[in-house]
Amino acid sequence: MPIGDFAARRPYNAVSDFVDANVARGLADKRAFSDGVGHLTYGELQDKTFRLAGALDGLGLRQESRIALLLLDTIDFPVAFWGSLRAGVTCIPLNTLLTAEQYNYVLDDSRAEALIVSAPLLKTVAPILSNLPRLRSIIVSGGPATLVQSDAHDLNSFDKLLEESEAEFPTAQTISDEVAFWLYSSGSTGEPKGVKHVHSSLMATAKLYGQEVLGIAETDVVFSAAKLFFAYGLGNAMSFPMSVGATAVLLPDRPTVEAVLTVLRREQPTIFCGVPTLYAAMLANENIAKGAGSDRLRQCISAGEALPAELGLRWMKAVGVDILDGIGSTEMLHIFLSNRRDDLRYGTSGKPVPGYDAKIVDDEGKELGPGEIGELVVRGPSAAEGYWHQRGRSRRTFAGEWTYTGDKYLRDADGYYQYCGRTDDMFKVSGIWVSPFEVEAALAAHEAVLEAAVIGEEDEEKLIKPKAYVVLKPGIAGDQALIEELKTHVKASVGLWKYPRWIEFRSELPKTATGKIQRFKLRQESTASAGASVHAA
Repeated sequence: MPIGDFAARRPYNAVSDFVDANVARGLADKRAFSDGVGHLTYGELQDKTFRLAGALDGLGLRQESRIALLLLDTIDFPVAFWGSLRAGVTCIPLNTLLTAEQYNYVLDDSRAEALIVSAPLLKTVAPILSNLPRLRSIIVSGGPATLVQSDAHDLNSFDKLLEESEAEFPTAQTISDEVAFWLYSSGSTGEPKGVKHVHSSLMATAKLYGQEVLGIAETDVVFSAAKLFFAYGLGNAMSFPMSVGATAVLLPDRPTVEAVLTVLRREQPTIFCGVPTLYAAMLANENIAKGAGSDRLRQCISAGEALPAELGLRWMKAVGVDILDGIGSTEMLHIFLSNRRDDLRYGTSGKPVPGYDAKIVDDEGKELGPGEIGELVVRGPSAAEGYWHQRGRSRRTFAGEWTYTGDKYLRDADGYYQYCGRTDDMFKVSGIWVSPFEVEAALAAHEAVLEAAVIGEEDEEKLIKPKAYVVLKPGIAGDQALIEELKTHVKASVGLWKYPRWIEFRSELPKTATGKIQRFKLRQESTASAGASVHAA
């Protein structure tokens, strides 16, 4: 699909571009995915997606039915995703780190009729399946299809379904504007929201960011530590490499530093996709070196939270490869502001990705000028259709062509966008806006600090002042002297009024599964609980 045609309504099923086109141009025998245990060629992927589409039809799922995917990052994930789209069944990847109660909510909310679940995760959802009368079929990947109570469900083995299904099934005649899949938002400010994306959005992000900004090519091998069930990981490790016939390396396990470094050494990827927290942790590892273990590493990208400038510069010095930092969202499917290989300014989110427009507005929607802090709004071809049955929230977020991000930004005189924080994370000190990220970046630039989180807290006079939670690098002890040193460091770096009046050392910070710091959890903590920690005024 040409870049200019993303908005055109036409007969189109994304599986034709991402799976069938690669086979048609002679890449049937090329490896598409590897997960450390097995691998999948483009030809095998095509065959299995036809088989799964037929199997879903045999289970009674019809076009626009919904199927949830609770899958680890194995080679079964792309089969399940693209097989669902081939059948015209709406696919809903789920976060693999939720609780049974949270799964109960999203499965009930989505009205999914079937669930494909990795065997190790089955025990988590088994207790709540009896609460879901619309869920009829359970398909187990990577293990035996066993369930404590399965009388109310059609229980199947993923592998067996594929083996017994025919290799031919007509691809569903969908259109470019038709909803293809949902992604549930993290729900940090309420219940998760089902974000609905159409077929054409996948190729829009693949061409506009993956190809034009990242420069991904058929010869690349991509490794994304961010998982496939996230919008960021879905692009990095699936739609981007598949759009050009490249190869993706998957990690089914948790992306610990050791696990990530092992994959980098073993698979020798050319592109690595991470988040700021992971980059910081990797730099703290004594084994970090040129290429982070991959002699072929040519590009790194970061999203999820803004990348502190000091962290990017340290990575470049240690690894020898720049990190392209950017910002995206579940609502926009992937990155829409980014640094570029030939236009990189650490400490910023760069400029709009080709095909996207951005502006900064005040609370009344008036566009602000350079240097003024306001909410970032964006428009582009990958914007979601809206939230599932949440019309009020849809209207507030999707205003015509523009999507309100909930992120506070400023645009500098050179046109680079600088992240200031989430709308609900910002606070004023002495009447001046303070960006938590700016103070956190200043703290992280200190040689003793691994990472930091900053919130606003009332002092004795009920005035808001910055408070910092700091994780120190291994082997460094926090004491009063270090607290004073960190305060002085921030004063010199970003301004006298922005320094944290209180500093509390922590072993870790609360985060989402994508690595975003959950400042709202820190705000919710009782100030009385700080007495057991190092805490100084």
